Amino acid sequence: MTSFYLNSLLPLPASHPQKLLEPSPSSLLSTSSSNEVALKPIVINGDPPTFVSAPSRRIIAVGDLHGDLSKARDALQLAGVLSSDGRDQWIGEDTVLVQVGDILDRGEDEIAILSLLRLLDEQAKANGGAVFQVNGNHETMNVEGDFRYVDTRAFDECIDFLDYLEDYAQDYDKAFKNWIFESRQFKEDRKSSQTYWDQWNVVKRQKGVIARSVLFRPGGRLACELARHGVILRVNNWVFCHGGLLPHHVAYGVERINREVSTWMKSSSDDEDSPEMPFIATRGYDSVVWSRLYSRETSDLNEYQIEQVSKILRDSLEAVGAKAMVVGHTPQLSGVNCEYGCGIWRVDVGMSSGVLDSRPEVLEIRGDKARVIRSNRDRLHELQVADYI
Repeated sequence: MTSFYLNSLLPLPASHPQKLLEPSPSSLLSTSSSNEVALKPIVINGDPPTFVSAPSRRIIAVGDLHGDLSKARDALQLAGVLSSDGRDQWIGEDTVLVQVGDILDRGEDEIAILSLLRLLDEQAKANGGAVFQVNGNHETMNVEGDFRYVDTRAFDECIDFLDYLEDYAQDYDKAFKNWIFESRQFKEDRKSSQTYWDQWNVVKRQKGVIARSVLFRPGGRLACELARHGVILRVNNWVFCHGGLLPHHVAYGVERINREVSTWMKSSSDDEDSPEMPFIATRGYDSVVWSRLYSRETSDLNEYQIEQVSKILRDSLEAVGAKAMVVGHTPQLSGVNCEYGCGIWRVDVGMSSGVLDSRPEVLEIRGDKARVIRSNRDRLHELQVADYI
């Protein structure tokens, strides 16, 4: 099992706003001496959340989901945070869950997954836990209006969701959290009324594009939902992002990057003074959401290249005050794995049916140790644990 021997969380500037998530009285940590000690509250700094202190919490990292609600549920059940009775209840107690981006594109249930994660976050907080997301390149692409990788059925979900919102008038928050329960009926109704010719229906296709644009354009309902999350998140001494964190990102300012991306997503594109897309976070192959520097197999690199990447990783981690980084973005054919002395963990396994349709795997972090939890090939409830030495 990998031991990182993580140091204590670096002190944060006093200017950071703080939110305290108090654990419920029943959320207790059992020590080796069998004494029960109340957990310290989770402290969140930054808006959107950027630095999180979650003392003594179990942390679960989940990779790219790409619109596959069934695989998302499988992964969360595998992690032991989601009930398997179909009620979508949080059973992870004080666990902290981090999803590392790319919920959108290549699948049909994107909004339902976003709704599920928000619902679980509320339930987790009531138990001393929390659910966090970081936005990936497919989130920023959709806010930009780049719909190249949108599944046709996802356009239909946007149409259904807009129709559904009309029933809730101004109570968007309630509507959004209930969508995970309502979306299935909408989908079944849509499928029962479909004909062979629907795939050639240009008017319906245009309606779907318009609905998606209304929801995801800067200032749109779902763009604002995504704006609640940053592109970089540090929990204790672990940093999470979609592509990879580089030294120049930290030099620019982690909180500044999160704030600028969030502001861009929330600002109406109709405003004359609306901000431009933050290039350092969302554009270019050295940006936070696009970087693949840490995703290349070391077997494909020569010794000099390995040394250079290792140095960049060390410099990035030191600058942000972390001991290890967790990323998604690039599907790992070998499953969740680590490189560079396990300073980088890669958790995208391409589980979505729109990508590799692979078996879900998650990363579990407890203090200074990490392990991979993967499902048995034939039966999901039988777990296999892979330890990295």
